[in-house]
Amino acid sequence: MTDLSPPFRAGHVGSLLRPKSVVEARKKHFEEGSISAEELKAAEDKAIPDLIRMQEDVGLKAVTDGEARRSFWHYDFMGMLTGLDLDERDEGVQFAGVKLRPIYPTITGKLDFPDDHPMLDHFRFVKDHTSVVPKISIPGPSCCHFRTAPEDIHVAEYKEDTQALFDDLAKTYRKAVSAFYDAGCRFLQMDDIFFAYLCDPKHRAEKKEQGQDPDWLIDRYAWMMREAIKDRPADMKIGMHMCRGNFRSTHAAEGAYDAAAEAIFSTGVDIFFMEYDTDRAGGLEPLGLLPKGKQRIMPGFITTKTAELESLDWLKSKFDEASKYVDLDQLGIAPQCGFASTEEGNAITEDDQKRKLELVVKTAEAIWGGV
Repeated sequence: MTDLSPPFRAGHVGSLLRPKSVVEARKKHFEEGSISAEELKAAEDKAIPDLIRMQEDVGLKAVTDGEARRSFWHYDFMGMLTGLDLDERDEGVQFAGVKLRPIYPTITGKLDFPDDHPMLDHFRFVKDHTSVVPKISIPGPSCCHFRTAPEDIHVAEYKEDTQALFDDLAKTYRKAVSAFYDAGCRFLQMDDIFFAYLCDPKHRAEKKEQGQDPDWLIDRYAWMMREAIKDRPADMKIGMHMCRGNFRSTHAAEGAYDAAAEAIFSTGVDIFFMEYDTDRAGGLEPLGLLPKGKQRIMPGFITTKTAELESLDWLKSKFDEASKYVDLDQLGIAPQCGFASTEEGNAITEDDQKRKLELVVKTAEAIWGGV
């Protein structure tokens, strides 16, 4: 009988290209105002089971809703927290050659996770429509700090004492972990990509200019994650994804994991999804800092940014290299990032996306004999 308890050897980060029907419905609702929120939800409810089925058909044992109900991988979740609002302005965040839509998180009150956070229902929908393990990916606690400019923090306590902000973020996420567990979630992933950003000299310099020590931030980000998940029940697995940006197949950071690896592996997270599809991620040596045990790393050797398929022989060679630093039994395989971190999606097709996921499964079967 197939074991349906994570971790698995094959996985993916979470987001999928938005189906055409969802793209059209979102345009009608948000831009044209020609359909209601209920009609948009109906379009999503109709499309998401097909996304789930596609993941099941390729052989994955953990599936998501593809984040099809979201505009962004992070801001939608954050804007649904108590005390955090999203402001739209004139200038967006700069990626390589392209700018993100100008959405800015703004902290306006004491942070909390509301009992009726909409993504609890998003998760329940997946749970009700799959025969394998339902997973949801949400932004990690560091995102609420890293992506909020100091001038957009309007709570005096947080503005005067960053640790007070971190304390409340940890409490907020501890409550979120508990709420998702109560909703039936046994595989919760938090995307804490800013560990990787803080290994980039450019981003480190920006934080220093803001009067923040990047190494202290790495330490505090790891502390927040530990605090958020430390009381989770034994049958709940926590994943964490790290990358260097993924907007329309572009990136926003580069640099090896060395400065953050020790902190990353100290978080108590069970499964690490780590971008490794280009030289921007540096070498595999930091994987050697993973303690021996049951934690697992899913190196993202397979890119979601381009359609070209990696060869199975090349992937096997990458795992031969990785196994010099960490036991092969503590490794799995996943793509480097999601396929659509924002609703615009990467510069690939749905067929390309499916072939990439099929390659993930094929690689797991070739190396470990199964997914």
